[in-house]
Amino acid sequence: MKFNIDVSGEDKKYLLSLFNEILSSSQWTEGKYLNMFEEAFSGYVGVKMVATSSWSGAAMAALKYIGVEGSVVLVPSNTFMATPLAVINSGARVEFVDCNKHDLCMSAEDLENKIKKFKPKAVIVVHIGGHIAFDIHEIVNLCEKKGIILLEDCAHAHGAVFKGKKAGTFGLAGMYSFYATKTMTTGEGGCLVSRDDALISYARKYINYGKYDYIVPGLNYRMNEFSAALGVWQTSKLPEIIKWKAKIARDYDRKYENHLRLPDGMSSGYYKYIVFEPIDNSTGKVYDQPCHRIMKKDYDLPNSDWVAGNHWCVPIFFKGENT
Repeated sequence: MKFNIDVSGEDKKYLLSLFNEILSSSQWTEGKYLNMFEEAFSGYVGVKMVATSSWSGAAMAALKYIGVEGSVVLVPSNTFMATPLAVINSGARVEFVDCNKHDLCMSAEDLENKIKKFKPKAVIVVHIGGHIAFDIHEIVNLCEKKGIILLEDCAHAHGAVFKGKKAGTFGLAGMYSFYATKTMTTGEGGCLVSRDDALISYARKYINYGKYDYIVPGLNYRMNEFSAALGVWQTSKLPEIIKWKAKIARDYDRKYENHLRLPDGMSSGYYKYIVFEPIDNSTGKVYDQPCHRIMKKDYDLPNSDWVAGNHWCVPIFFKGENT
């Protein structure tokens, strides 16, 4: 998968200087750039952050911490299979919630129905396309009312804000992806963000085999120094990336009549620019097959099926001001 951001000029010189320092130090993992990246991104989101080698590492840490084994976890069907697969690999049973047509994200109305039906221990809300789920406040209230733990899949949501709160700060924890195509990237990588100190401590052990007392039954989901250095650079670039994408999105708003419209008080990081009409220059769909269909669940989620066939993505890859 190609890196989504053009690296040239001063950016390239800066990155090469970081990589040369790492090579000279002979400390290629668990070093200063990991600490710098965690401090920088934590400062951006506003809660503590643990860098991981993938989104899945962050998700597994959160799911293992809350102890979902043997219980039900609800996720939206309109998501990448990484979300339900993390649930399955944590020992829980996954069931699916329908989305809204207008934002592609979890429907609070259907979540209430699925809570009654499946009595879940946890819910993972997925912020699709760069914006926060429009129903997030209703989803938070539902989970709090029912005593259900809420996690956020923020794989698309770098830069997303709703009424002053960033993605990943509505529930117990948020899990970001820094895969090559994302709004900000470390090539491969992810992180867990949370204001829960006990979860942060657990996650640090979980991603490092449970060192050093091995009470936490962890595995290796560490981020290396080269990826962390990319993260330091990308966090510094994130405001510029978001500003550039927002400008392009405003231009698209004038060009496309039937586009996804954000509610008042919400800003998107525009991982995707979504329209509800066929277009010639589409980069495809966010997802073209709902997860409940892939997993052959015996119930219908009509909005998820509709969304899979009736949205398209306009190119919005960051190129920078001088490219």
